[in-house]
Amino acid sequence: MKDIQPKLIGLLKKGYCTPQIARMAKKMQEPSTTIHYNVKKLEEEGAVKAYKAVFDYKKIDEGFCAFLLINLSPDEYGNPEKIAKELTKYDEVESVDIITGGWEIVIKIRTKDQDSYYNLVKNVIARKGIIKITTLTSLIQLKTEFVSLDNRA
Repeated sequence: MKDIQPKLIGLLKKGYCTPQIARMAKKMQEPSTTIHYNVKKLEEEGAVKAYKAVFDYKKIDEGFCAFLLINLSPDEYGNPEKIAKELTKYDEVESVDIITGGWEIVIKIRTKDQDSYYNLVKNVIARKGIIKITTLTSLIQLKTEFVSLDNRA
């Protein structure tokens, strides 16, 4: 059988998922048509942007997770969206937020391992306009995308 898992994972990460209308209807004790209508309405209003699978990242070779706090150079400080938008282009970058406090941007990165992370930082993140990066490494994730992952309890 053909191994399409890497392509499938890529599509699931990009939002190629659908809501489980029948399961929601049963849980809410409402007709499926009512759930479907309301879900479509939320989508049309832009309240629902995408549906995404929640992964056990170790099982798909993306077990290394880090948060990077980024300081911008004075010439880039006035337009943090420029660098933030550039960072969103990379598959390893899971989220990008412009923040307040002692940092301008925080990004969440997922890679296979520490070596892959290092190469990404060296070749992509450490660029003109970024003057300081502090990395916070995730040791274990207990909840993501509103889904509890803690199977140890």
